[in-house]
Amino acid sequence: MNTVISVKIDKDVKASAQEVAKSAGLTLSTLVNAYLRQVAATRRIELYAPEQMTPNLEKLIAEVEAELKGGKVSREFDSVEEFLADLKK
Repeated sequence: MNTVISVKIDKDVKASAQEVAKSAGLTLSTLVNAYLRQVAATRRIELYAPEQMTPNLEKLIAEVEAELKGGKVSREFDSVEEFLADLKK
């Protein structure tokens, strides 16, 4: 027997979740149902929230991206020894 639940959720979160579900060939209802079944079966609640980047990390990533864009990358190495020898130059 099925039952209906009503949940308040941020409009953008719902849209993003629907997009993810659709890309997997699922409806949002099926996705929520599967997660609740998993919780019931495992007796565990697993949540994931991406960690926010610190301003310092954002700065470092921007620097690396700029270097990559500018072609400032090292050459390819065939072995660790070759890489270490290049570092010692």
